[in-house]
Amino acid sequence: MKPIIICGPTASGKTDLALALARQTGGLILSADSRQVYKHLTIGTAKPQGTYQNGLYTVDGVPYLLVDFVEVTDTFNAGAFCARVREIAAQFPDKPLIFAGGTGMYLHAYFVGMDDLPPSTEKSRAQLTTLLAKYGKEGMHQLLAQKDPDSAAQIPPGNIQRTMRALELYLLTGKPASELKSGAFFELPDPEQSHWVYLDWDKDLLNARIAARTEQIFDGMCAEAHALLAQGFDKDIPALKTLGYPQAVAYLQHALSRAQAVADVALKTRQYAKRQRTWFNRYTQAQRLPLNAPQDFDTKKLTQAVLARVSK
Repeated sequence: MKPIIICGPTASGKTDLALALARQTGGLILSADSRQVYKHLTIGTAKPQGTYQNGLYTVDGVPYLLVDFVEVTDTFNAGAFCARVREIAAQFPDKPLIFAGGTGMYLHAYFVGMDDLPPSTEKSRAQLTTLLAKYGKEGMHQLLAQKDPDSAAQIPPGNIQRTMRALELYLLTGKPASELKSGAFFELPDPEQSHWVYLDWDKDLLNARIAARTEQIFDGMCAEAHALLAQGFDKDIPALKTLGYPQAVAYLQHALSRAQAVADVALKTRQYAKRQRTWFNRYTQAQRLPLNAPQDFDTKKLTQAVLARVSK
């Protein structure tokens, strides 16, 4: 069976559907989530609770790989994700592979390909930090427009991460990012090689799910953040840059009230979900599962709908 990719915005139920599919097919799950890779971060990353069995992270008997293996001080990227997936695919050649996660860049890199661009360096990060302090977010986009107008035209002014990465590529190579890229970023996966499924929630319902989940997990996030800080880790380590944890740290340090912190996490999560919807809307070949009422999220029925399409 060709790989199945369960994608969609945060809080859309990707993990639950992936587990149902894995049980039905005897497959294993590969997480495509850039934050679930971290050890010690479970509640705030919505990492499914599991245990290690024979060296594999397992959730209710289902192997759930690419989670819980990166140290909190380390970084992980799309290239490392692709290398790990290739290793797993070679190790389990007869197992159906089910991908679940909202880090679209990882999925795109593996199934379509991405350009081999130079990685960040300590020097380039320091330069960007200095520029951001000097120019601010809007000024950074204006600076990009001067150095690389083609990239600036493709990147929304509010997307500071993509703006800074494009500027970083210019700093590292002396060439505009638009000249370094082959165009793979805009290609689509081959539907003969993989089956994509998009959980298409009504926006208001998804926002309600985000609000409920944020309230539910915030205290657990605080406990995880507190544990890391108590071990002597700095609040600026890569793991604690994960969505929600900076607010948890701010609450622990009395810089925000609990209500303020929860509201800010929910807001930033909604903003992140919007960016994810924009990203995944590019995959026009994906099987879209409309979810317009809470009862529409029935994993048994959704699993049947997915497998009916995959078998065709």
